[in-house]
Amino acid sequence: MDEFIPDDWRAALAPALADPRLHDLDLWLQAEEAAGKAIYPPRGSRLRALALTPLADVRVVILGQDPYHGPGQAHGLAFSVPEGVKLPPSLRNICRELAEDCGTAPAVSGDLERWARQGVLLLNTTLTVEAAQAGSHAGRGWELLTDAIVQAVAQAAAPSVFILWGNHAQGKVARIAELGPGTRHRLIASAHPSPLSARRGFFGSRPFSQANAFLLEHGRGTIDW
Repeated sequence: MDEFIPDDWRAALAPALADPRLHDLDLWLQAEEAAGKAIYPPRGSRLRALALTPLADVRVVILGQDPYHGPGQAHGLAFSVPEGVKLPPSLRNICRELAEDCGTAPAVSGDLERWARQGVLLLNTTLTVEAAQAGSHAGRGWELLTDAIVQAVAQAAAPSVFILWGNHAQGKVARIAELGPGTRHRLIASAHPSPLSARRGFFGSRPFSQANAFLLEHGRGTIDW
């Protein structure tokens, strides 16, 4: 997987990339695919979030759990689906909250690449999944890398917003530097947008307007959601 790490992220992630557990993860994924199992997203797309959002450009981190496990859905950006693909339930709920929070028009496309190109790092805690098996790759080693990614953003000098949806995402709190009074970052945590939990604190959480208010206050512009 090392060949898919963009140069601007490589130095910050070097200690994690040198860990043999990531090599073991790569070998395990290759073996799973060789055994005929469908793994999403495809190999070349698994670190696409890093390719679209350079470390120096990150303004917001949206953190989820793991990729969509249906065919043709996952393409390396958390919660996003390619153009023309039907919006999954979690993404429909995100779009609903966005419309109520910011007054945006109903989403036509579920492709969130335009967010990524504005500095929104769309990251899952686990970056692969077996077809039709949600959570199947949790604990296999991806967490080592995603911990390092979150920590790299947290250690950057520029203030950023961390939007943590669900328990898996909120498990990264320890990796976010200088939380608490006087922190230079903003933490927004709520329930996951899945239909199973969205009504337990995701709806009405207004993460998008909160993020923009913080970014504007700290001279980092706003995201065109």
